[in-house]
Amino acid sequence: MFDPVWLASFVKVAETLSFTRAADRLGVGQSTVSEHVRKLEATCGRRLFRRDTHGVALTADGEAMLGFATSILETSTRAMGHFANRAVQGVIRLGVSEDVVLTGLTDVLRRFVLLHPHVRLELTVGVSETLRAALSVGDLDLIFLKRRVGESHGDLVWREPLIWITARDFDLDPAQPVPLIALAPPALTRSMALAVLERQGRHWYFACTSASQSGVHAAVAAGLGIAPHAQSLAPAGVRQVADDLLPTLGEIEFVVMAGRAANRGAARILYETLWAGGDAMRSRSALQPA
Repeated sequence: MFDPVWLASFVKVAETLSFTRAADRLGVGQSTVSEHVRKLEATCGRRLFRRDTHGVALTADGEAMLGFATSILETSTRAMGHFANRAVQGVIRLGVSEDVVLTGLTDVLRRFVLLHPHVRLELTVGVSETLRAALSVGDLDLIFLKRRVGESHGDLVWREPLIWITARDFDLDPAQPVPLIALAPPALTRSMALAVLERQGRHWYFACTSASQSGVHAAVAAGLGIAPHAQSLAPAGVRQVADDLLPTLGEIEFVVMAGRAANRGAARILYETLWAGGDAMRSRSALQPA
């Protein structure tokens, strides 16, 4: 009833919220993607996207279809992996920064594992600088991490603003020191936040230092203060601090890096999967200042 090609186009539009970006990712024309979605909507008799001057958004039926489409495509992928990919095997030691793990990376890895069931994936979660050090000494094969704009290591997956986030009901007093919530060193977001506060001469103190991103999220949700965070990976239930209250943090880049022994076989396939999967890893709803 539902052509898998139509479903693949639909899922890519749902991930990117853009027919143009979906077409680029799929390597087809925008008109082809639009036609696939039109046929899918005609087949199910429901409107799956709302389109206006502000962009594209899933309808309630579109959200339901996304679950069905993902399940159908995963089943197809699992069958393909069983019958066609027995030659792709081995062990891949992957390191990933925690903020990405907490969002859409799980879906990307799940599809890879389904397609390549004979590959053993060993996942390490940590801060970017620690992961980079582990790659350099051969303890990891691939890493997905953050870097400053202007740095050259790794292949760029996407770039976005680094913003300040806080609880929805937290009020920052400009006359008081900034209650800072940050990852423990050597976290990149921590060092960038401290640098901009120092340049502005803004007083601050550590309201929370956490070894994990989950701890940062918990402290923010509890209303302990403000934290630097990649905009598209911000957790639910927080808001962006208004630009006039704190110095701008600038942008940050997400990149994938491979060790010398990871340029072939299963590791290379995963590298290319991560490089192409940026749209799926980010939140579909933009965080707005409040």
